[in-house]
Order: sequence, then C-alpha cells, then structure tokens
Amino acid sequence: MTMRERILQGKLFTDECEGLPQERLAAKKRMKAFNDSAPDEPEKRTELMNEIFGKETKAWIEPPFYFCYGTHITLGEGCYINMNCNFIDNGIIEIGEKVMFGPGVTIATVGHPVNPELREYMYTDPVKIGKNCWIGANVTICPGVTIGENSIIGAGSLVLHDVPENSVAAGNPCKVIRSINERDRKYYYKDREIDPEDLLEEKKLRGK
Repeated sequence: MTMRERILQGKLFTDECEGLPQERLAAKKRMKAFNDSAPDEPEKRTELMNEIFGKETKAWIEPPFYFCYGTHITLGEGCYINMNCNFIDNGIIEIGEKVMFGPGVTIATVGHPVNPELREYMYTDPVKIGKNCWIGANVTICPGVTIGENSIIGAGSLVLHDVPENSVAAGNPCKVIRSINERDRKYYYKDREIDPEDLLEEKKLRGK
C-alpha cells in the first residue's frame, strides 16, 4: 500500500514522501498567484482556479483563499466562496452546486491521534456539503462531516457531526435548530415578506 492509498483509506500517515511535499509547494505557488491577482482580472482568476482544482471550475472565489493541495477539492458550479476561507484538503472535500460560504470558513479533513506519542501522524476523513447550502461566516467544519443539501449553518458554528438536509443549524457545538419549512416560502428575514412583484422589479434593475 502506498502513502497516498493510506491517506485515502483513513489510515495513519505522514506526508513527506511520494512527491507530496512537491505537490504542496506547487499548490502554494498557485495559491499565491490567485491571491495576488487583481479584482479586474476575472479571466486570469478563472484560469488559476482551473489550475488549483485540476479541472474546469465555474465558481466565484474572493481572495485570499487558502488550501493545502487544491486538487482534493471538488467545487460545484455556481458556488461562492467569500474571503479568508481555509480548506484543509489533505483528504477529500466535495461541495455541491450553488453552495455559499461566508468569510473565514474553515473546512478540515485531517486530524491527529489523541495519544501524544502518535501525534506526529495524521488521518483524514472526507467532508461533503450538498447543493444549495449556505455556510455562515467563521464556521469550522471538522473531519468526517456531511451537510445535507439546502441546509444553513449559522455564523460562528463548530460543526462536529452530520447535519441533515433542509435544516437550519448553529452553535458550538452545532445543533439542528429547525427544519426549513413553509414559513420560509413567505418570509425571507424575520417578518419581511417575500413579494413576487418586488422581485420582478429587482430583476428589471439588472436587466433580467
């Protein structure tokens, strides 16, 4: 079994062989180029994102953006990642379509043994986020967590366990507060009602 296979299978590993340090160095160079790019260079940013993720990527990322490899992240079409997000992708991170991340979100796929004598070793557990989720500012998502589609994670939450689809969850540790329901079809914030005519007016302003 190779070290790369150990990583994918969640076994204890170290990452100083099989070209892994060189891959991280190349990723850091791509990361610096992306974070140094100008806001009026969208085409350049798109090219750099394609290099970072190793595939065509139709998303929007506000620099700075931080990661370990980049190529272990699958980012769905239409995603939005706000500034200062940190995706620690020693393991796999799968993100569905149209997921929104507030600023300062951390996704961690790697941990260390509790036993201090083995602390030099690492293990990975993948993180999966379903489509149409909204991850609030300064959320931390820990290894092995799955968040179901359409769910919201409140700002500042520490997500240690899975969150089911169509849920509103928040807290430290993060817990499900309620399900997304029919009232959410009527109100967009507290007692502010969703007005179809108002939405049509908004679309006209942007030429839709």
